Amino acid sequence: MLTVQRKALILDILRRDGQVIAKAIADDLGLSEDTIRRDLREMAAEKLLKRVHGGALPLAPELPDFSTRRGVSPDAKRQLGAYAARMVRPGRTVFLDGGTTTAEIARHLPRNFAFTVITHSPTIAGELEHHPTADVILIGGKLYKHSMVATGAAAIAAISLVRPDIFFLGVTAIHPVHGLSTGDFEEAAIKRHIAQCSAETYVMVTQEKLDAASPCHILPITAVSGMVVPSDISEASLAPYRSAQVPIFTISD
Repeated sequence: MLTVQRKALILDILRRDGQVIAKAIADDLGLSEDTIRRDLREMAAEKLLKRVHGGALPLAPELPDFSTRRGVSPDAKRQLGAYAARMVRPGRTVFLDGGTTTAEIARHLPRNFAFTVITHSPTIAGELEHHPTADVILIGGKLYKHSMVATGAAAIAAISLVRPDIFFLGVTAIHPVHGLSTGDFEEAAIKRHIAQCSAETYVMVTQEKLDAASPCHILPITAVSGMVVPSDISEASLAPYRSAQVPIFTISD
């Protein structure tokens, strides 16, 4: 089989199964694993897939800048934001990640009781400028402009001093085996540290983020307290996450 034919077959398997196992393809084709691994390396360099140990996963969609992301899945994000905001209770301390979905949480937060919001995103803090009952703590650091969040040692140090009751985490990709991921190494480290400091962590998920991988790992899927998902995600898509014993909250619940 020619190289171009093998690569086409690999893409077909990736579309069909959501993953590629190098050993399985090598056995099926009667080839060495080195040959398949070389194909996967080349395909990863061509941005056709994401290499992982033992095989490959679909690439997460290329992440546009913050302003452009506002227009991606806006209805689902509004629904997720409204649902997640109802999880906030009086007197609790909430950490809101940066992102367009968590911005919707900020817009929907209750206005009839007091609570504290911590964020490392000036955009999220701005959403709460006129909130009547929320105390807002803004974490500083080096601004990662692509996501409009603070990163770096100063941010890590400040986050170490807080113990949020609940963290609403944003990711660019989620996979039942390879966990939660994002596109930037420093941003992944910040997200991981916030989760470690928080009593509960909930990840906000839209359809395009499922069963994919971004370059930088954040946490295993089992490390979160639950996934919050829109009602248009099929039960078949959620089955692997339920099998991993991850609590799933949908906006139809």
